[in-house]
Amino acid sequence: MNSPSDSKITSRATIADVAERAGVSTATVSRVINQTGPVAEETAAQVWAAVSELKYQPNAAAKGLASRKTNTLGLLVREISTPFFTPLFRGIEAGTSEAGYSLLIHAIQKAASPAITPIHRPLGEHNTDGLLVFASSMGETDLVDLHKRDFPLVLLHQAPPDGLNIPYVTFENKSGARKLVDHLIEVHNYRRIAFLQGPEDQEDSYWRELGYREALEAHGIPFDPALVAVGGFEEKMAEISVGKWLAAGTRIDAIFAGDDESAVGTIIALQQAGKRVPEDIAVVGFDDVHFYRYMLPPLTTVRAPVEQAGREAARQLIQLIRTGQADPLTLLPTELVVRHSCGCSN
Repeated sequence: MNSPSDSKITSRATIADVAERAGVSTATVSRVINQTGPVAEETAAQVWAAVSELKYQPNAAAKGLASRKTNTLGLLVREISTPFFTPLFRGIEAGTSEAGYSLLIHAIQKAASPAITPIHRPLGEHNTDGLLVFASSMGETDLVDLHKRDFPLVLLHQAPPDGLNIPYVTFENKSGARKLVDHLIEVHNYRRIAFLQGPEDQEDSYWRELGYREALEAHGIPFDPALVAVGGFEEKMAEISVGKWLAAGTRIDAIFAGDDESAVGTIIALQQAGKRVPEDIAVVGFDDVHFYRYMLPPLTTVRAPVEQAGREAARQLIQLIRTGQADPLTLLPTELVVRHSCGCSN
């Protein structure tokens, strides 16, 4: 007849069963299995022998709690509806899974405040080993709070608040915009070039507008505030802003729409008003979202390495988690892509 302890082999053994068989406390068993504290070599051998005899399998969730590791990364974003996010998510997922991590994504509502109390924080220390934070999806108060507790963070398209050494990944927005507007001026001799701003709280928009302004200044073209409106990196908002320009009779040679999504809304507004693109007004975007190259006319834009940015952000976060070190800034190059919407024959 089997002893009570032997009967544990035929049912699911617990950590208490292992402790009993090895003659140690459950805390000692936990330290051995999770490697969270020093244990004498002989004692550790007794524990592993008991684990083997009882065929004990630690509960994955309990082991994660004990080691304070989840093998999961978090991604916090403001929205996921635009085509821009498809390659971004693909890059992040690839970088995450290749390193053996899982990925949790939380999209906060636009109307919601980005400042979230720790108890209501959807992603953080309780369910991830580190966070990727997309532009404007977490308030400064929360960033400061997590950073003070040495929780690993990497920012996407957003510089850290002053005084915080948080790594971030972004594109060369200014130089890409400068090359784009230089092309409109130098190749096509456009002078009345309008610009659609992105969301006020997104740095991509700020740097693209700076590149736009620098190109105008370099070519002796005065900046005209009447040629700047809000597109919000959104199709509908861009359509409305362009419609207002047209209704006001604003003279425009070309429109730098801020991003590809806004460029679509721009072209819709122009075509609805009977304007031809590019014969009457040229249109250019930014990002090079894949299927906009098949528009009529095909969109001249700036190719931003969106997927690479996602993969690199994941890589930097994993490196930070494992070593405590990451590159302060990863600035990825952009490339001018010339198609027909600017007036070229490509």
